Amino acid sequence: MSSTTGAEIVRLEGVTKRFPGVLANDRVDLSIMGGEIHAIVGENGAGKSTLMKILYGLYRPDSGTIYLRGAKQSIDGPGRAVALGIGMVHQHFMLIPAFTVTENIILGHEPSRTFLNFKKVATHIGELCRKYGFSLDPGAPVSSLSVGEQQRVEILKVLYRGADVLILDEPTAVLVPQEVAELFNNLRALKAAGKTIIFISHKLDEVLEIADRVSVLRQGRMVGTVEAARTDKRALAEMMVGRPVLFDLTKPQVTPGDVLLDVSGLTVPGRGTRPVVNAASFKVRAGEVYGIAGVEGNGQTELIEAVMGLRKPIAGAVHLQGQAATGLTPGELRRRGLAFIPEDRHKRGLVLPMTIWENLILGFHRDPGFSKPSGLNLKSIMSHSNEMKKRFDIRLSRLENPVLALSGGNQQKVILAREFSHDPRVIIASQPSRGLDIGATEFVHQQILKAKGAGKAVLLLSADLEEVMSLADRIGVIYNGEIVAELAADQVTPQELGLYMTGGKRQTREGVPA
Repeated sequence: MSSTTGAEIVRLEGVTKRFPGVLANDRVDLSIMGGEIHAIVGENGAGKSTLMKILYGLYRPDSGTIYLRGAKQSIDGPGRAVALGIGMVHQHFMLIPAFTVTENIILGHEPSRTFLNFKKVATHIGELCRKYGFSLDPGAPVSSLSVGEQQRVEILKVLYRGADVLILDEPTAVLVPQEVAELFNNLRALKAAGKTIIFISHKLDEVLEIADRVSVLRQGRMVGTVEAARTDKRALAEMMVGRPVLFDLTKPQVTPGDVLLDVSGLTVPGRGTRPVVNAASFKVRAGEVYGIAGVEGNGQTELIEAVMGLRKPIAGAVHLQGQAATGLTPGELRRRGLAFIPEDRHKRGLVLPMTIWENLILGFHRDPGFSKPSGLNLKSIMSHSNEMKKRFDIRLSRLENPVLALSGGNQQKVILAREFSHDPRVIIASQPSRGLDIGATEFVHQQILKAKGAGKAVLLLSADLEEVMSLADRIGVIYNGEIVAELAADQVTPQELGLYMTGGKRQTREGVPA
């Protein structure tokens, strides 16, 4: 199959999909032309992924019609989608690390009646790599590949199956700048060969760089489709959220004060012989945001768990406001002025079945303001909760509702309200905007900068390089469990940070690039 460049290849008419209590897609119309890169953007919950899962056959629409190359189609499963030339690359890779590139690509698509000629298959995959500019060794085990290379294996899987319409769900979410640039070169090569690419993303700068046209969904409805060359980031964001969004973050001008968090030589054991965190050292001062950048899986989670008393280090020390804090429990650390925004709000930040007001006081429920000899002081708690609701703009109907009923953005606001309301001196924010839409991300960023302006010390961990660079004053780069560089945020480029993050560059002890 081949796309007809310039002619309509996909048309959705009135597509509607409901889940219990949620109208995910509401009479959506969408037209995609052959040989174009068509981006679909929208806030979390806007219906982007649901719509594409309908096109790929993972969901059946409740109503509406799908046309492919002008013909009405009933796509009742991924197998039917593949037969029609539609492939989908999911955000979370589906690869077997021990298998080779070739084995992963053909897995599930092996011939059923003939002997599998691995040499012939590997040759075909090599030809695909050369045709589309993919630098991959078909015989290499996937475990030896970088994240960007693994993503290219996923793209090759759908190309091998004959797809000419490729759906990419958040394809740059885990890539460093160099890998994004390489991916975009691959996508341009695919487009030049007549392939059609549907690009789902929340990174508007990247959307404007790679897409020909952009369709915007809001609350399950199609807001409109615009040409990328005739719009900008602000206009797209306003289409997404229905109001202007601030992108230009102004860092408060604060002279850094005393060191409030001092981590020295912290080492955390891993499963094998190599420690997962190896002699990590950094200091965070009052009135400063110190960012830690790194590709996920390089020890940042274990590092923060050790600092927070959730994991026991085998060497090194943590000092909080000048006092030894190694080995203290999270509760003791919080009572000493440490606030924590965990990377997984569901597992570590909230108790989902509990009410909103209960989550707003978790860990502080024994404080004199919230308790009395006979039990909880509900009048004081509800007064505090209503104050937090207003101060942090938590959108809710009743404080007595379970926190699981809130959107992701409002759940994150509950955590911020709880952690910030007790005037902490040090704040650890781990992936604070993960899974949040533009509006909620804007709010979280403003709160972090407000804390910096108030003289707090903020330790920020994020896999989003743009987030780290826009919020941090100094950046430590973690690679294989080591802090390999420490750089001023205003004196480093994303490309240079990407080199450090992938092990291509490191500093000497004197701070000079090696």
